[in-house]
Amino acid sequence: MALFDRVDSGFPELDEALDYFRIGDNVVCRLTELDDFRLFAEAFAKQGVKDGRNVVYVRFAEHAPLLGEMEGVTLTEIPPSKRFERFTVTLHELIQSMPEETYYIFDCLSDLQTAWSTDLLISNFFTLIGKLTAEKHAIAYFPIMRAMHSFDCMADIRERTSVFLDVFSDDKYIFIRPLKVWQRDTPTMFLPHVYDKDIHTFEPVMSGVVASRFYQIMNNSLSDSSESHQDFWDRFFQQNELLYQNGIDITEATNRMCRIMITRDETLRPMVRDNFTPEDYFQVRSRMIGTGLIGGKAAGMLMSRKLIEKYEPEIFSRLEPHDSFYVGNDVFYAYIIENGMWDLRVRQRSEEGYFSAAEEMADALMRGAFSPKIEEQFKRMLEYYGQDPYIVRSSSILEDSFGNAFAGKYESVFCSNHGSMEERLAEFENAARVVYASTMSKGALDYRKRRGLDERDEQMALLVQRVSGSRYGNHFLPSAAGVGYSTSPYKFGAATGEEDSGMLRLVMGLGTAAVDRNQGSYPRLVFCSDPKKKISATAAKSHQYSQQVIDAVNTETGSIDGLGISWAVSTLPEYQQRQLLSHDYDAESMFLNRGQRRKVFYVSCDGIVNNEQLMSDFKTILRVLQEKYDYPVDIEFTINLSDEGDYRIGPLQCRPLQVNRDSKVVTIPEDPPEREVFLESVHSSMGMSRSKKVDLLVYVDPVGYYNMPYKDKYTVRTAINAVNWAYRGKGKCLVLMVPGRICTSSPELGVPTSFADISEFDVIAEVAETRAGYMPELSYGSHIFQDLVEAGILYTAVFRNEKTLRYRPEILDDEPNCLEKFYPEAGALRDIVRVYDLEDTDCHIYYDFLSEKLLGLIHER
Repeated sequence: MALFDRVDSGFPELDEALDYFRIGDNVVCRLTELDDFRLFAEAFAKQGVKDGRNVVYVRFAEHAPLLGEMEGVTLTEIPPSKRFERFTVTLHELIQSMPEETYYIFDCLSDLQTAWSTDLLISNFFTLIGKLTAEKHAIAYFPIMRAMHSFDCMADIRERTSVFLDVFSDDKYIFIRPLKVWQRDTPTMFLPHVYDKDIHTFEPVMSGVVASRFYQIMNNSLSDSSESHQDFWDRFFQQNELLYQNGIDITEATNRMCRIMITRDETLRPMVRDNFTPEDYFQVRSRMIGTGLIGGKAAGMLMSRKLIEKYEPEIFSRLEPHDSFYVGNDVFYAYIIENGMWDLRVRQRSEEGYFSAAEEMADALMRGAFSPKIEEQFKRMLEYYGQDPYIVRSSSILEDSFGNAFAGKYESVFCSNHGSMEERLAEFENAARVVYASTMSKGALDYRKRRGLDERDEQMALLVQRVSGSRYGNHFLPSAAGVGYSTSPYKFGAATGEEDSGMLRLVMGLGTAAVDRNQGSYPRLVFCSDPKKKISATAAKSHQYSQQVIDAVNTETGSIDGLGISWAVSTLPEYQQRQLLSHDYDAESMFLNRGQRRKVFYVSCDGIVNNEQLMSDFKTILRVLQEKYDYPVDIEFTINLSDEGDYRIGPLQCRPLQVNRDSKVVTIPEDPPEREVFLESVHSSMGMSRSKKVDLLVYVDPVGYYNMPYKDKYTVRTAINAVNWAYRGKGKCLVLMVPGRICTSSPELGVPTSFADISEFDVIAEVAETRAGYMPELSYGSHIFQDLVEAGILYTAVFRNEKTLRYRPEILDDEPNCLEKFYPEAGALRDIVRVYDLEDTDCHIYYDFLSEKLLGLIHER
């Protein structure tokens, strides 16, 4: 049959009134008593079986079945515990597998409130399934309860369905009032119709007596319970807030609030329940846009602040208050559905489309529009922030969870919040799109795939935070920022037996300089057990390996500007300079000897590090968080200083830190022949002990790379990526040796890969080359550092000093270069990137964590 052809509903009189059901119809019955729907469901199912249709009853609710066992009817059970996406995708797959013109009878849509806690998802679900059944030339029959849903939800369903029937009843009659019947017309279509339960007749209401009874029943139903302007979500929170204010225990309700709004993480959830008060939940809800979970990053930030407040109230008084907003993950779903992306999302979630459809999905996410209702909430947030800059941060439901940090995988976008409301709204919405689209980045997808998360629901919530700091002209920045570890992940930099109280990676200005490897900058590393201890032995070395670029938000463009030391000297007030900058007296003396009076400054953050109370606060914060998490953590923070000597710490993020604890002893061959050693070093590696046969080694020649044209250096990344993906999932031991820094954004500092380009390597060596100016950096706290830890990759730095006992890459010169096997268009690149297939060669890498000794050998054949 063709779309819109007539079919029988099972009630001839109803068919006469409605001009029949039609192929492609979605029929919704709004009821006061769910039992009334059985009459229509059974008649429709029997008619379908009689007419030779495929009839499917979709069972998901806790209420009693709407259909008994019936020959010719297929029962399909889908538990709503699968959550929205898995539930909807499962049903999507079921409908796709069924023949056209199938009849579907659904359980009551209102029961999905129990699983999803919001009307927004119910209307989204109806949109998707109604569209799909229409496309499959099917007919779908849905019951929904009166007075359980918001006006918006019911309006959306009424707008999108083809037939909408209002049903009222008492002991004798069931009344039906059609409110919408799409593209058909009969003289009695919109008259109330009545079914007499005693004599089983169905006819239009023509009698004044029966009409009077209808209006009485209808008025009673509407007065007893009417639709609200509020979503189920809002009613739930408001009702429980009222109960709490009246002294009634709401523990069970707060447990649900934790589950539906804060976190699904099985380890974090008990912590939230034990430490959050009802006021905390209500406060989070008051700052939410949309509904759903606030995501892992937001949950971690709130958890860390709460633990400090509860267990260290004095330190809490020195924390900067936060006024963050949270865009719930349901908004992400609504954005996808309202912009017609669901089918593309389902295709991308499949094994075949996981990577291949990602770019198309990312492009679609960048082109979508937000609904007017959500935009109004965005505007209220922007009005609150005024003209202050803010940052839109990813906060996905899997992010910052135990074992899965997602460090640097998703985007964060700074916004200037400058201009008219229309301009500011457009800026925010574009930032949200960028974060949404970052879920489709190769790095994020690869991370989820490698960690077995590709089958898990991953939805993106947003954490919106005011940028902490002060305004200087058209720039905005905090005094300092950084990353803190509650435990030093490796022994490097600390003496044996020294107390491990954690460490800080400290920078002046925005914390972007603390987590990204770029700009030729180095952070100040601070060991909390001995904050004043410096890694560099001399002032000249401290200057050389100091921060060169200060990140700040440009309040006119929203971009991150890298500012030089000269800007700080000319712009910052004196009290800031005293705390953050130091004189390089050796350099000043050198200039003076030349007859030049010149002040030479560098970023040291000495004033912060020498502030004993501030350092004690950080040491305590890290200790308390690790104790209460019962797990090492890392935090991101800001520090703002005043001219009166006060300070405020701003915790921005807290997440469990995956640390490789490994005391296994590896026996390293003693006194190997000189000719067999290609690398031997001490105290310059980070990772677990291992002894592995090397299957393949990639070597990037430092001098050759240095001499490449700038624009061509990115081809080295492409070549490494080709090797990496060729060995994906094959379990081979791969070694990568590159000049300078890996995963830098600046090709002049090293090779500009992403982690997705190197994720299959077991060992990564950053090689110093003084002739070309390349220098490794052990980037504690950077995103790449977290990736290496999580992936169990052994990192080593090949310095040109006493830590490198032997380094002889030329030992590999006789091995054939097989680069073109992976990268056929290599050409002249083969002189720079050398790929050695060592499967048939006796090549081994040894590393012992306890002695911090590394040895690479190629045994003679």
